[in-house]
Amino acid sequence: MNIKPLADRVLIQPAVAEEKTVGGIIIPDSAKEKPLKGNVVAVGVGTKDEEMILKAGDTVLYGKYAGTELELDGEKYLIMRQSDVLAII
Repeated sequence: MNIKPLADRVLIQPAVAEEKTVGGIIIPDSAKEKPLKGNVVAVGVGTKDEEMILKAGDTVLYGKYAGTELELDGEKYLIMRQSDVLAII
């Protein structure tokens, strides 16, 4: 991984949005909701006021509008502060 988050930031790879509903109806890209969970890929070292609780490999839930989207090598990622993460699942 070429990206190393700074301070209390984490790099998350969002989970893939579901393609079908229970009835087998295919959902178009424009109607798909953004996934609200993902896997932590990399973490910063924390700050003197906030230690890093998250670690690479954790599966987390985050807010709908949390983070900044970026793309690297064709993969989509989110970078956000640890405080924007709601829970570890």
